[in-house]
Parts: sequence; structure tokens; C-alpha cells
Amino acid sequence: MASKKNEQQDPNYPSLTAGEHARIALTVARMAKRSIASETVYQGDLERRIDRIIDGARKRAEKNAKNGRK
Repeated sequence: MASKKNEQQDPNYPSLTAGEHARIALTVARMAKRSIASETVYQGDLERRIDRIIDGARKRAEKNAKNGRK
């Protein structure tokens, strides 16, 4: 029996712009390319890059909320 998909977005996850989506997609593609090369390759730098993108989006969302923007 298939479970119902959760349609609600995580409240701690900010909305991303098209550019942020693209940057994350490219970074995930680089991570996939590295994992094809070797299972034990270090990917912490790329994980931190994604975290920085999401943190920047979160800060932008907080700033826009203070200014009354959507």
C-alpha cells in the first residue's frame, strides 16, 4: 500500500530562487560525478557549499519578511 505524499514544505526550509536551484543542481551533479570516480572520495566541500546556499536563502527570506515582502 502506497503512502500519501507529504505536500507541505518544511517550515525551516526557505523558498529558493531559480539561480539558487540551479547552483544546487550543479553542485549535486558534481557530487554525483565524484561518487562515480570513487566511493571514498571527499565531498564535504560540496556539502558545505549547498549548506551555504540554503543559509543565504534563509537569510534572504528573513530579511524580506522584516521588510514586508513575500
